Amino acid sequence: MLRIGFVIFPGFGVMSFSAMSVFETANTEFGEQYYDVRLLSEIGGSVRSSIGVVVETEAFGDSEFDTVIIGGGGHMPFTQGLLAYLRQAASESRRLAATCTGAFFLAEAGLLDDSRATTHWFYADDFRKRYPKVKLEDERLFIIDGSIWTSAGMTAGIDQALAMVEKDLGPEIARAVSKSFVLHNRRTGGQPQSSVLLDMGPKSDRIQAALAYARKNLHTPLTVEQLADAVHLSPRQFSRAFRAETGIPPSKAIEKLRIEAARLLVQDGRHPIEVIARQTGFGDDERMRRAFLRAFGKPPQALRRSARGEIEIAEDAETSLS
Repeated sequence: MLRIGFVIFPGFGVMSFSAMSVFETANTEFGEQYYDVRLLSEIGGSVRSSIGVVVETEAFGDSEFDTVIIGGGGHMPFTQGLLAYLRQAASESRRLAATCTGAFFLAEAGLLDDSRATTHWFYADDFRKRYPKVKLEDERLFIIDGSIWTSAGMTAGIDQALAMVEKDLGPEIARAVSKSFVLHNRRTGGQPQSSVLLDMGPKSDRIQAALAYARKNLHTPLTVEQLADAVHLSPRQFSRAFRAETGIPPSKAIEKLRIEAARLLVQDGRHPIEVIARQTGFGDDERMRRAFLRAFGKPPQALRRSARGEIEIAEDAETSLS
């Protein structure tokens, strides 16, 4: 059984508990209690959240945990006892993680100096000013640097926890937990915090339906005529309405959707580059390579190597602590 200590503090965000639900559901899918999750705080007892919900906690002590996670919140009390406990966990636990603004606590404790980390995009500028020694990558959902994991917003904490479950119990259990959570898809750490659909912000049902149709049919040419027909508009009406709502022409939106889908598959690493190019509608890997260079400044192979390298670093760190 793996013991997980979840660190909270006065004013913590209750959404932090969403990551804890991943481990609870993993126990159900596994068929026995593989994870033992404990709530921890500096002095123990009742701790009040930012919205007034009160939970009971255990005080920091000598108990050892396989994984220690600290959640986020708008209020961040950097007490000496809390920072000292995080430093202790960094040396004794297999994994130390933070969700959302929890990364501020790790940085304040000096645990992220010269390391790669992420946090919620809204707090990125403040984070950089406070902790210039940290290599912040605020476009990542979560980052693994050695034994330390950091994630963006609270829902990215779910993705981070799912990645932990996959490493501990395998991809089948992680997929079962994702399905239980009714997640549209598993998100890897390398995915950006923003999404194409959110950035475009379509307002009408028709344009939303057209984009949903496009995402399901990326392997096809997806002409303006095809999209217009799917939502029962003439090509001219569709193009005009699409640009008015999204600010870009349909062709540019389709390329963004193709790149987003291809990036996920490339970083997942289970399919050859040429297969991904066909599946996402680029046709061939050279066309996809040019699109990646425009979007990321790197070819697909470089993003795949980066994703693999991150996993290998995490595995090496876990092996050295086991």
